[in-house]
Amino acid sequence: MSLTTPNQANQPILDVRDLRVEFDTYGGIVKAVRGVNFAVAPGKTLAIVGESGCGKSVTVQSLMGLIPTPPGRITSGSVKFQGREILGLPPKEANKIRGKEIGMIFQDPMSSLNPTMTVGKQIAETLRYHENITFEEGRVRAIELLEQVQIPEPAARVDAYPFQFSGGMRQRVMIAMAIACNPKLLIADEPTTALDVTVQAQILNLMKKLQRERGMSIILITHDLGVVAQMADDVAVMYAGQVVEYGSVDSIFFHSSHPYTLGLRAAMPGHDEDPKGTAKRKLKPIEGSPPDLFHPPKGCGYAARCPHAMKACATKMPPLWELETGHGSRCWLHHESGARNAPAELFRGKLISPQSLTQS
Repeated sequence: MSLTTPNQANQPILDVRDLRVEFDTYGGIVKAVRGVNFAVAPGKTLAIVGESGCGKSVTVQSLMGLIPTPPGRITSGSVKFQGREILGLPPKEANKIRGKEIGMIFQDPMSSLNPTMTVGKQIAETLRYHENITFEEGRVRAIELLEQVQIPEPAARVDAYPFQFSGGMRQRVMIAMAIACNPKLLIADEPTTALDVTVQAQILNLMKKLQRERGMSIILITHDLGVVAQMADDVAVMYAGQVVEYGSVDSIFFHSSHPYTLGLRAAMPGHDEDPKGTAKRKLKPIEGSPPDLFHPPKGCGYAARCPHAMKACATKMPPLWELETGHGSRCWLHHESGARNAPAELFRGKLISPQSLTQS
């Protein structure tokens, strides 16, 4: 089954297959990423969504070769960037791609920026490494980049230190560093976390503007479905180290099929209000906690929290069922009662009633 969506070209810029990542700890082996598959189309945005601990950040850090080894290790998988396998590249080869072909915006700019160096030097350092330019040329380019990310008075601020910037401005500096070498793929790991709503909107609008101007593809890591609706073309919903549903942004919002995706949507603040300003529905939190990835469940990772769980869910891992072209879901609810050995007819758009399914 293809995981590419209808708006993807024949050759995705990034193609990830069966990625598995583990960490050795004193308590045992944590299976953080368990067979993740997705593809990113040229010039499009893929949002990877899920609650904390589901494996989103570990997945993208693995793509960049940034997980600490030890204790982390990639046990299997394939990651092809523009058709070239990049998983397991020697450090020198990986460094030619990191920062130049693939840029990354980290979640916490204050811990990612060097507090002892001016922001101009940090931006110029990336340029000098990849493009072999002089210090003065790097400084000029740094000013241009600060202007592109809409930092006021860039010629003066280029010599400022990270602590002299607000949280939103530091995030803009991180974006300037990430796009310095005009990468083809930008990975943004929760770029608006801890920012207020106004600054968050500015950062997202800036990313969309730069994407249009440069033709970049973006992987956006977030737990905010409002951000997904604003930014994404395609969505991969992750839970317990696996992609449990994927599809276009319209498929995920209007034809959600996995119970976890439906739970995330039900937990979103509603904008539908009556004339008196009273919300028509209450938020519905997802009860329970994610599973222990020291000992991942044999069956569906969401079974213990799912209101539609059956006996099979706890013992058998569901495959990814393709509901329609480019839209798939990892749930036994898409398996009809008569189809015990293989998918027969895949249900579209909503959950099948549990009463119509096998209870074995």
